[in-house]
Amino acid sequence: MEIRRDVFQAIADPTRRAILNLVAIQAMTPGTIAENFDSSRQTISKHIKILTECDLLEQQQNGREIYYYINAKKIKEVADFIEPFRKIWDDRFNKLEDIMKNYKPKN
Repeated sequence: MEIRRDVFQAIADPTRRAILNLVAIQAMTPGTIAENFDSSRQTISKHIKILTECDLLEQQQNGREIYYYINAKKIKEVADFIEPFRKIWDDRFNKLEDIMKNYKPKN
């Protein structure tokens, strides 16, 4: 039985988010990605595999090297889904800020 990973489970992990931030700047090989972490290369490869399974990363072969780059279309889908929630939380924080401005502690 093949497990289909959820994109939100994938981005919940801080290491995977860091990998996405790295490859958002430029495409990288697995070895180059792994150099940025204290984890073993095997561990980073597992993270890359999960991100690839969720279509957050895509790969391209260039000679003998495989380069991973971010799938901007998939990232946009995630961002579009999260956007209404961001607005809700911004409104709540703004209301809290207004309350705190008017708050006077009791002495």
